Amino acid sequence: MGTATALAPGLSRKLKKVLETRTDTPDLLASLNTLSSFYSENTPQSRRNLRSTIENRGLSINEEFLDASASAQQALDQVEEEVNALAECCDKIAKALNNCNATTGDIISTTERLKHELENTTQRQEIASCFLRDYQLSNDEINALREEDLSENFFKALAHVHEIHANCKVLLRTHHQRAGLELMDMMAVYQEGAYERLCRWVQAECRRLGDVDNPEVSELLKTAVRCLKARPVLFKYCAEEVANMRHNALFRRFISALTRGGHGGLPRPIEVHAHDPLRYVGDMLGWLHQALASERELVLALLDPDSSADTGPIAQRFSNIPESDIGKTESDMTFVLDRIFEGVCRPFKVRVEQVLQSQPNLIISYKLNNTLEFYSHTISDLLGRETALCNTLWALKDAAQKTFFDILKTRGEKILRYPPPVSVDLSPPPALKEGVSVLLEIIETYSSVMVPVSGKKPLFEPVISALLDPIIQMCEQAAEAHKSKGVIQSSRRSRVGSDPSQLRRSSVDAILENTNSTPSSQTRETPSRIFLINCLSAIRQPLLTHEVAAEYVKKLGAMIESHIYGLVEKEVDSILRKCGLSNKMSQFSSNDALPAGESARLAESEDMSPGVLSECLKGFFGFVLGSESSLPEFEQMQSPSLRSEASVQLGKSLAEAYEVIYKGIMDPENGYPDPRSLARHPPDQIRTILGI
Repeated sequence: MGTATALAPGLSRKLKKVLETRTDTPDLLASLNTLSSFYSENTPQSRRNLRSTIENRGLSINEEFLDASASAQQALDQVEEEVNALAECCDKIAKALNNCNATTGDIISTTERLKHELENTTQRQEIASCFLRDYQLSNDEINALREEDLSENFFKALAHVHEIHANCKVLLRTHHQRAGLELMDMMAVYQEGAYERLCRWVQAECRRLGDVDNPEVSELLKTAVRCLKARPVLFKYCAEEVANMRHNALFRRFISALTRGGHGGLPRPIEVHAHDPLRYVGDMLGWLHQALASERELVLALLDPDSSADTGPIAQRFSNIPESDIGKTESDMTFVLDRIFEGVCRPFKVRVEQVLQSQPNLIISYKLNNTLEFYSHTISDLLGRETALCNTLWALKDAAQKTFFDILKTRGEKILRYPPPVSVDLSPPPALKEGVSVLLEIIETYSSVMVPVSGKKPLFEPVISALLDPIIQMCEQAAEAHKSKGVIQSSRRSRVGSDPSQLRRSSVDAILENTNSTPSSQTRETPSRIFLINCLSAIRQPLLTHEVAAEYVKKLGAMIESHIYGLVEKEVDSILRKCGLSNKMSQFSSNDALPAGESARLAESEDMSPGVLSECLKGFFGFVLGSESSLPEFEQMQSPSLRSEASVQLGKSLAEAYEVIYKGIMDPENGYPDPRSLARHPPDQIRTILGI
């Protein structure tokens, strides 16, 4: 046959499936490996029986599995039997519990009821305990309040009484007012009895404080005083007891310090130094100041124990008790301290007055005054101004001040009674130098004076005035006496020579013979004024470096300027009188004051004629242009600066006077024919010549 015979469709599909099957897959390879283990012969019979062979192989494997799991199955059966038995037991237990619940229900309800009642009873017990704690005292506390000997238990019980009393006030605001009133009455009885015993105990302790010099206050006593502050009357009794005991003790100590000194003779008795007033008074004041510090500390610890830094728990509990305010505490302290130091006032005052009556010298009196003033301020700050000791100190300070100023007054009256004569050289008297020396010593004392914290340095101006005013008055009396006796001391240097100025001076003298002469009183006044200027300058110069005397230095400067002005004025008037220009200046001035057209022609007047005026101006020019002794140079004035100042003022005054005359001559209304020949020198030349 030329072509292949076509295959059947089913066979062709199977063949295609076989050809498309992949032989390299893992599953196929594993299956073939397993098949090779039991497929040994590849025969047609074997191939026909392949399915049955595989099924037999699977059957044998399952039989092996069943054989292997038989023991596990038996174990599971046994477990199932045990679980069933356990379930039966649980059913029996549940049945038994149900039976028990039915039989014990009454017991459980009874137990719950009793438990609730127990809680209510416990709550009531706590309420009762709180009430007893807040509103009742224990037996131990009642016994502590009734015992005479005080201890911490007493104050604890008393603090509890205060707490109960305060709680009763709260109770009164509720519907338990009757119980609150009864409890308050009961606590009031306990409280009053406790405070009476407390007051007696504190008074006894305070009496013991008076037996020793430097007592120490125990914490128990501080707490007791703190408690008594709630009872002002009882507190006042105790404060008075303290004041009386310490009053007597301090008086004994002061007398002992004055007469016997310390233990073993050290420190020595204060009266050993009675011959030294300053140390004697200073030692007494120092002792009082030291005693005041210690007594103040003691009284502060007693009356104001809350001010102490270390307070115990009991004291802190009483700190909440209503107390007096700070002003009341200070008032109580001042009262007690005033009473304590009242006894030493009289012996101290008597001794200081004896010192003042012994008339100490001026410096000692001033130092005593400063010492008393310092301690008066210091003790007043500690004790209070309105107390017996402070009043005594201020009275003694006033007495010392009066003694000091009495000495100054006596000294001033003495030097005024016998003023010294003016020396020839017009120098200050020895009494002035001595007074200035004393003042400088007083100023040195004033500069080193102690200043209290609350005060300031005393005024020094009255001291300067009291010391220097009589000295200045003495110098004025001496100057007045010198002027009245007519002792004339020339203040100009005379120098005689053979120079041409002598001729000119003699001609001037000839002219001056026809002019008015200088009054004698004016000539005598010049040395007196120079003497006063020297005295004031001698006082002023040492005081310039002291600030405390600044005001008085200004006063002295004004007085010196006044005297220099008067001296210069008199000298200028004297020179103008000698030249005959004094009365002419007044005519020039009065004529210038008239309105224009009404002024008179002065040249037509006989005494204001050009000839007379020319002779007067020649005399004036003779003074200005003459020899060195023509003008006064105030040689007896000891201060070079004041001498120079007086000379300059003299030159200025002369130049001003000449300027008035020059303007009058140059005024056409006065009718002078040739004024420039009459007044040859203009005012500027005169100023240049005079050196101003």
